[in-house]
Amino acid sequence: VQLQASGGGLVQAGGSLRLSCAASGRTFSNYVMGWFRQAPGKEREFVAAISRSGGSTYYADSVKGRFTISRDNAKNTVYLPIISLKPEDTAVYYCAAGQSWLPGRGLPSEYDYWGQGTQVTVSS
Repeated sequence: VQLQASGGGLVQAGGSLRLSCAASGRTFSNYVMGWFRQAPGKEREFVAAISRSGGSTYYADSVKGRFTISRDNAKNTVYLPIISLKPEDTAVYYCAAGQSWLPGRGLPSEYDYWGQGTQVTVSS
């Protein structure tokens, strides 16, 4: 499956964005979808994941209450609206597709396909 992330940009602290990730190539609803982020000099960090149907989600503690993952299987797209952005949210955000629903883990190795990333920069 091919993944194309979009929606990043430069925003002020306290602002909001909505990231999107469009999938193509295979049956989107067969995949668990996740979002990760990577700041300069840091390891890739789990942000959020959603089950195949969209009925279950889980989040990194650092983003709970501000990030909301959702998906539209008819549009082959997963979304990540973000509110109350903080400078520490600055990173490249990646969407990923995997085949195992393992809530509470969020390891990059659980995902088989990755998008190219979209940059989010939050100014203070």
